Amino acid sequence: MGKGLGEGYVRINTIIGESMPHIETDTPDIFSRIISQEKKPVLPNHINIDPADVSKGLAKLVLTVVELLRELLERQAIRRIDSGTLTRKEINNLGTTFMKLAEKMEELKSQFGLKSEDLNIDLGPIGKLL
Repeated sequence: MGKGLGEGYVRINTIIGESMPHIETDTPDIFSRIISQEKKPVLPNHINIDPADVSKGLAKLVLTVVELLRELLERQAIRRIDSGTLTRKEINNLGTTFMKLAEKMEELKSQFGLKSEDLNIDLGPIGKLL
């Protein structure tokens, strides 16, 4: 037993060699279960390197960033319209520009087989991006 570590304390020494760590625990049953559990690989055994998937993944990333920027610009434009700092012509130009951008985004999403929800990536505890 270890010195002053309480009843049931067990010292586990390795017999493989001195370079191995010396481990002390007061819960050897839990420690044994953890050590004996099969380790799951961090990376998959097979990585798909199909060029079509790479193109689609890159397109998804780029279109997600473009969609995020489009939404930010649209919100800024709405703020400027509401504040009255834009002329009628500037408002019309913004409307036309955003409509053309939306059409182009739909065309690109269709070309790469993506839907709008594909661009709304999950950020875990933060929630969805868009």
